[in-house]
Amino acid sequence: MTAQPPDVDTVTALVADASRAPSLHNAQPWSFRYLRDIGVLRLYADPRRALPHTDPDQRGLHIGCGAALLNLRVSAAAAGLAPLVRLLPEPDYPDLLAEAHLCATGPPDGELAPLGPAVRRRHCSRLPFRDQAVPAAERERLCDAAAAEGAQLLFPGAWHIDSVLDLVRDAEGREALAPEVRGETERWTHPDPTGGAGTADGIPGEAFGPRQRGTSVPVRDFAAGRPVPGRGREPFEKSPNIALLGTAHDEPVDWLCAGQALERVLLRATADGLVASVTSQPLEWPEIRWAVRDPVSAMEHVQMVIRLGYGPEGPAAPRRPVTDLLDIL
Repeated sequence: MTAQPPDVDTVTALVADASRAPSLHNAQPWSFRYLRDIGVLRLYADPRRALPHTDPDQRGLHIGCGAALLNLRVSAAAAGLAPLVRLLPEPDYPDLLAEAHLCATGPPDGELAPLGPAVRRRHCSRLPFRDQAVPAAERERLCDAAAAEGAQLLFPGAWHIDSVLDLVRDAEGREALAPEVRGETERWTHPDPTGGAGTADGIPGEAFGPRQRGTSVPVRDFAAGRPVPGRGREPFEKSPNIALLGTAHDEPVDWLCAGQALERVLLRATADGLVASVTSQPLEWPEIRWAVRDPVSAMEHVQMVIRLGYGPEGPAAPRRPVTDLLDIL
């Protein structure tokens, strides 16, 4: 059985929530097309917003689009819809990443719907967190959130956290010596507050966070050596809570699943009063990505490094208007 296709206003609201997902450099590499006669909403990769030097295989692009898809599913469930989602539905068209059949009948997802309010509250925080451990029960909830999307979330031990932090510094050094990668960072970041005014994408200077003083946490420095007016140094937590998100395989469908898992973890964390930041910096270099994996774990391919904790929420990053994202046919 099928229901009537949702109206344009409903679909516009779904896409607005989907677009609040995190993406590499906040490039927002997605677009949507609504086939209103049959109630199908399609998610496409936007190759114009790819980062060919930072993300040559488009793994990060797929993760960002997967996160947008999870937001779409959460928003749909909160609106009482029960969409049927297919990933990579047409192999001959790889930019068509997913389609959601919005006319399906049945109960909305009772686990996703309560996460609806967190979609608009979730922001990456590159600010210092308190030196406070995340309780075991909360960690288990976050691991369950990742598992629900076919991924694994692992909280590594202290020795491996130190190794990950070393790999982050290694990646920073590699990026400093790669002008093409630095150029992409500069293109998508706006350290001058006036230079970022009116922009609808990228990372604004106020979202960079302070420089680290005397500590080391996996927070990407988007300034990349450029001056940022008013940006100082602050001590960050000495014992960061680090989680690794990974999958059993490493193909585009796995990246889409990882993106959905990432956003589900972040929304669960937001709903539970945690703040978070993410980085893929050491995963962007094949020479060191393998070393991010915990060798004593069953996780095969790490897809994201997540920093979790308690502290101030980060500022909202700019978002493109839905009119730029959604075509209605």
